[in-house]
Amino acid sequence: MDNLIVRLGNENDITSWMALVRKVAPLFPGLETEEAILEHERTVLKFMSKGHAICAVVDQVIVGVVLFSTRLNMICFLAVDESHRRMGIGKSLLSMALSKLDRSQDISVSTYVESDPRGKAARALYYSFGFKEGEITEEFGCPNQVFRLSGNKND
Repeated sequence: MDNLIVRLGNENDITSWMALVRKVAPLFPGLETEEAILEHERTVLKFMSKGHAICAVVDQVIVGVVLFSTRLNMICFLAVDESHRRMGIGKSLLSMALSKLDRSQDISVSTYVESDPRGKAARALYYSFGFKEGEITEEFGCPNQVFRLSGNKND
């Protein structure tokens, strides 16, 4: 995709960023209410202030986002607009996020369990990067599975 830009997000992006979040909210437990979405917006702004928010932009519109934590060495949130899936945007976002995390340590992400069709694309993406299935957990009342990317302890 020639007009794709993947870069750090900043507070000037928040309107376009949250427009995408509102679009994908039905796919994410914990984003069911306006109050939850406003709380998520506050979280995004905190991540942006730390340089832990990455966005994919096409024609000045945010079509993909990822939040990551260097403290926890994890991917916290990743979403791509449905109309822009299967174009490598998720891969570009995850590549950039992983480049900012400590690859000498395990990196984790939590996603849907295998039986949940909402997680099919995300699980495929994580597998393609070498993530392996871990424990089953629960987030926002929904079963989730932790995936881990083993750290390169020799780096």
